[in-house]
Amino acid sequence: MEQSFYEQVHEIVRLIPKGRVTSYVAIARSLGAAKSSRMVGYAMNNAHGVHPPVPAHRVVNAKGLLTGRFHFTPPELMQLLLENEGLTIENDQVKNFKIYFWDPAVEL
Repeated sequence: MEQSFYEQVHEIVRLIPKGRVTSYVAIARSLGAAKSSRMVGYAMNNAHGVHPPVPAHRVVNAKGLLTGRFHFTPPELMQLLLENEGLTIENDQVKNFKIYFWDPAVEL
């Protein structure tokens, strides 16, 4: 059976190594749907409670901003999870984003 777009997104996000982040647009591009970064965001919103778990906290916007933080309870949880993996967050943004960026189109 063919995977839905959301399932494909979840599979990619499960592959992001601890201590690394990727962006909505990078995931969309890796799936051949470059203009579907908003749909990747919807897939992340739908990831809570999915099994196996989806580390949605590792998906940020193209500038490293924690734009999905308000979908976590509490909103500070996204930052805490990333900091627990060794990342530094300043003003809701991953510091040294380019160093920690994981590009599924390159890595997979």
